[in-house]
Amino acid sequence: MTPKALGRRLWTEARDFSGIAGDATHLWPRWIVLRAIGAVFILVFAGIIGASQAIVGPSGIVPLGNFFAALERTHAGELEMLCRAPTLFWLGSGQASIVIVEWLGMAAAIALVLNLWPRMALFACWLAFLSFVSTWSLFSGSIVDQLMLEVSLLCIPYAPGGLRPGLGADRPPRPIAFFMVRWMLFRVMFESGILKLATGDPYWRHFTVMKILYETAPFPTILAYIDHHLPQSYHVFEVGLTLAAEIPGPLLAVFWGRRGRWIALWLWVVFQAGIQLTNNFGWLNTAAIALGLVLLDDQMLTAAAERLGLRRLGAYITRTAVRMPLRPSTPWRIQGLRIALSAHFLLTIYYFVTGWNDAVYGIPYAISGPIDYAWFFHSANVYYPFGRMTPERYEVEFEGTNDQGATWRTYEYRFQPQRPDRICPFIAPWYARFDATLQIAVFAVPKSPVFPTIATEILSRNKDVIGQFRRDPFPDRPPTAIRMLVYRISFTDYATLHQTGNYWNKEYEGDFLPPLYLDEHGNIAGGG
Repeated sequence: MTPKALGRRLWTEARDFSGIAGDATHLWPRWIVLRAIGAVFILVFAGIIGASQAIVGPSGIVPLGNFFAALERTHAGELEMLCRAPTLFWLGSGQASIVIVEWLGMAAAIALVLNLWPRMALFACWLAFLSFVSTWSLFSGSIVDQLMLEVSLLCIPYAPGGLRPGLGADRPPRPIAFFMVRWMLFRVMFESGILKLATGDPYWRHFTVMKILYETAPFPTILAYIDHHLPQSYHVFEVGLTLAAEIPGPLLAVFWGRRGRWIALWLWVVFQAGIQLTNNFGWLNTAAIALGLVLLDDQMLTAAAERLGLRRLGAYITRTAVRMPLRPSTPWRIQGLRIALSAHFLLTIYYFVTGWNDAVYGIPYAISGPIDYAWFFHSANVYYPFGRMTPERYEVEFEGTNDQGATWRTYEYRFQPQRPDRICPFIAPWYARFDATLQIAVFAVPKSPVFPTIATEILSRNKDVIGQFRRDPFPDRPPTAIRMLVYRISFTDYATLHQTGNYWNKEYEGDFLPPLYLDEHGNIAGGG
């Protein structure tokens, strides 16, 4: 094949991938993807309902009232504050408002699963979730939040219109909406792989990253423990699978037609499933797999059903996935959609470039200013987790005493590795936000205020905050002092496990911060 012919072939396949050309229909993959996104959002809002009062409630760790007060002190102008904190909680930040917003999100997620008014359901999920992500400070901003916000926003025009659209055969996705969803999947896959190669991180460069990944993962499972002790040759294979799923995989999806998309999808599913089963990254991997299904089309599903001997299913897909012309729409709506999605596309390019080089010169503030404000919506993002690895795991523990320090009792986390003889269960796609935030906050410079704040709430007997731990170690008489100790944690070897039953080595590193205590007047002191 000549270079010119190859170029034409690649361009044709790229157009087909983008939904601009080709004979494919995408009704059933869209239907499945939207139901999966709704199911993930049910988990999202279930976690918010369980933790919101402890985190942002009136007596929480980072109360909404304090957040808005600090925002008013540091920023002038209502428009600027609204852009920096796009949230429904401007209408009210009390306990009742929190309950209303979180249950609004839950109702919208259930409606999305039931295929009831999917566009409005997606918008409500996005707005309710954004309201929390924008305001709970230290407890938000991670990739798990960003992914769901961007997915829900881009799926609004991708979803069929109407109250009960069914399969939406008479409302197929417009090419630009379809392209933007696939473009997001491409970015989620490709950006992470490129950064791993570009950063020059020695663990990725020398194929030794798996020797530290499982120890430092959010909540390692028994499979992570086993995987950690596998030979280096297997770890090299894992690194190869990771890079294949994130670099050749998305390129095959774009330039090698349906065969390439099948290969990319299977690489992606195996890769994401392996991460979820070993590392418990919340809903991140489940949502990534769900998003990966946009690589499919109805004809691919039909062919797969026939190969599996499910001819009736294949015939049903063929019969129901009928190509119908797009419904006519007013020109201003079409143009508005094109402008909005084109702006989103340009934002993703801009953020990707600035992610490589924070100093971008020559852009007038009239352009860069609004772009910077758009970042606060967390709905156009850059995806490069684990580009640089942290080689060691540290953990801060809270201990209390009610007998002047004669004995100390530990506040046990629900999921963080703390007891040497306990390994984390399989909790993903559940996201243990409280535990995960404290694990990340250990590495903050300067030291995160979240730890003394939690210690203060423990001394104040805040039941919502204490309820985030496995149990209250002081059911009898409350503590009068709380200390915060830091430990280095690493996996034991098999011999130690068999002898002691311990999965973890714990090495005491010292006091993380000075202790807090109740003085003779009952006031909280210390922590200097």
